[in-house]
Order: sequence, then C-alpha cells, then structure tokens
Amino acid sequence: MTSTAPHPASQGATLGVALVLGGLLCQEIGASFAVLLFPVVDPVGMVALRLVFAALLLLIVARPALGGYSRADWITVGGFGLILAAMNVLFYLALERLPLGAAVTIEVLGPLVLSVIVSRRASSWLWAVLAVAGVGLLGWGGVDELDPIGVLFAAGAGSCWMAYILLSARTGARFPKLDGLAIAMTIGALVTLPFGIATAGAVLFEPGILALGAAVAVLSSAIPYALELFALRRLAASAFSILMSLAPATAAVVGVIVLHQHLTVLAWVAIGLVILASVGAVRSAATRSRRLTGLGEPVA
Repeated sequence: MTSTAPHPASQGATLGVALVLGGLLCQEIGASFAVLLFPVVDPVGMVALRLVFAALLLLIVARPALGGYSRADWITVGGFGLILAAMNVLFYLALERLPLGAAVTIEVLGPLVLSVIVSRRASSWLWAVLAVAGVGLLGWGGVDELDPIGVLFAAGAGSCWMAYILLSARTGARFPKLDGLAIAMTIGALVTLPFGIATAGAVLFEPGILALGAAVAVLSSAIPYALELFALRRLAASAFSILMSLAPATAAVVGVIVLHQHLTVLAWVAIGLVILASVGAVRSAATRSRRLTGLGEPVA
C-alpha cells in the first residue's frame, strides 16, 4: 500500500518557505511601526533606537570575543558596521517620504544589480532593464507623488545593501558565529546614537519610546534574522533568495493594512515587474554558480 504522508524533505521545504515569509512580514511590520513613530521620533532617532536594541540583543546572545583579530579584520567589521548604519538611516529617511512598498521596491534594486553582476551573463542585464522599467512605471502614475529626494534615499539604501551583502560575507569569513554581526551592529549603533540624540532630543529616552524602539528592533532585526537562519537549514540558497525577492510585495501589503498607503493598479504591476526581475536575476546567478562548480545546489 502506497503511503500518502508528506515526504519529510517536502515538509521541511514548506516550513522553510513559511519561515521566510514570516520573517519578511515581521520586518515590514517593524518598519511600519517605525513610520508611525516618525511624528514623535524622527527617522535618524528611530534608527538609533533600533540599532542600539538590536546590538544589545546580539551582544547578549553572541557574547563576542574581542581579542585575537588583525587590523584587517577590524577594518572589515568596522566597514560593515558603518554600511549597516548608513543603509538603515537612508532607508528610514526614504520611508519618511515614500510609501513602504515603493521604498522597498526601489531599495531591492541594489541586491538585484549585484545578482546581475555576479551572473556575468549578457542576458542577465535584461532583468536589470525589466527592474528599471518597473521602477519607472512606479514613478509614472504608480503612486500619487513619488518624492524625488525619497527616491534618492531609497536608491542609496539599495547601494548600501549591495555593500552590506559583500561585507557580511567577508565578516562572516573572519569572525565566528554571530560575533562579527554583533560587533558590526554595535559599531553601527555607536555611530548612529549621537545623531539620533541630536535630532530627536530627550524624547528618545522616554520609557514609552524606548519600549517601542525595542519592539521595532525585535520585529525588524531579531525575529527576521532568527527565522532566516532556520529557513536556510531547510531551503537551498537560491530558493531562499527568490523568496526574499518578495519583499516589495510584502512591504506593499503591510503598507496598505497598517499604514493605509493604498497603491494604484499600476503600482502593483510595477512591483510585480521588480519581483520578476529579482527572481530572474537570482536564478541566472545560481545557474552560473552550478555550471562553474558542476554541482547542484544542496539543501541546507
């Protein structure tokens, strides 16, 4: 008699997909809560709170050792921390001027361009053109008004995201476990905190604001990162990357539900084009990697 029970590998993949989507939802809900706080705490102050609490959580969990590293190691992790801070500040400044879905759609161009560059295939540039077309469509009637300064902030965050991916890999190679991320997050928090205090003032230290800042840090950083780690144990890296390409759609949905940022049909089409371009670029990069190694992508 043939068993109809789901295969364990299939169950693991299904759970992996659910974990990735859950992480994306938490991240965008955290960002939407930050937006709701902007009238009280400006974007830079909000970033300072998020990074400080995220750093404290990571320091408690990782308890990184600080000895035994070379000057090159510290330059790498220092650069990682600065990029992490810049990426968050630029993204939150974009959120002040753009709908959540539009900001994430523009920001995701950074990793998409990196995927195209990694693939080193002429056909992959078609995905980049498709993504640019999507963003152009978003600006041309996709939303009521696409603030040009907000677009620049979101594009800057996307560029930082590219550097973040590269420096994250280098930091992971030099520091064990979560040590590098904990140190980088602490550097980012220390760099951002003075600016946050200068722009937000004493309100930053009110108990209610501190509690909300901690909630944003947990939702935007701690929970998504933990869920992504568990998901990577159940999904191939290429499948994980494709699922992460759904971030613009997730952000748009959360923006509609939490922030009441309603988008036009044209905007949803534009977001769909960027997601399609991201999936295509990731698949092209994965195909090239398999051809170079002669091996399939293993499931972690």
